[in-house]
Amino acid sequence: MARYTDPVCRLCRREGVKLFLKGERCYTDKCAIERRLYAPGQHGQERRRKVSEYAVQLREKQRLKRMYGLLERQFRKYFVMAERSREVTGPALLTLLERRLDNMVYRLGMAGSRAEARQLIRHRHFLVNGTRVNIPSYLTKAGDEITVAEKSRKKDVFRRSLELGQRRGTPAWLQLDADNFAGKVVKLPEREELTIPVNERLIVELYSK
Repeated sequence: MARYTDPVCRLCRREGVKLFLKGERCYTDKCAIERRLYAPGQHGQERRRKVSEYAVQLREKQRLKRMYGLLERQFRKYFVMAERSREVTGPALLTLLERRLDNMVYRLGMAGSRAEARQLIRHRHFLVNGTRVNIPSYLTKAGDEITVAEKSRKKDVFRRSLELGQRRGTPAWLQLDADNFAGKVVKLPEREELTIPVNERLIVELYSK
């Protein structure tokens, strides 16, 4: 499957906000946003012309898509699912993205970034309700229990990630049991609980054209 392989710090600089794609590095002085708060490339420091309404909407979509590490086809699929749901399309889209297993693993602090979470899931290190799952896009639901496989708990990557995750904090809709390498989805998040620097209404307007 196609995937982005270029430096991810360029994406944060292009969007002008921290997307937290680099794990622990994003919380240090080495973060690209902290050092160079301008777009990448030879014209990055040039003064930008006034952008169109379409450009503003596109940037919002790109920001959200890159934050969750999705390609356009994947992202469009989630938008269609949100549009067909009975909920308001924008918040429904964010809820769907949050329900992804790789995001839940990251939110629980069991991985330093969503990209690392995807890799660990594909390597069969996680169980959902006691069943091993190796699909990062698996949609969790309220009441699901996510645990690290017994044989994987000795790996340094999980201890290091949990330490960083506890400093970062666990969202209110999740419950973490760090001692047992387990977490639970208490409920699905509401829009006001998500501190995502994105205006989802602009994304809905973009796709509705």
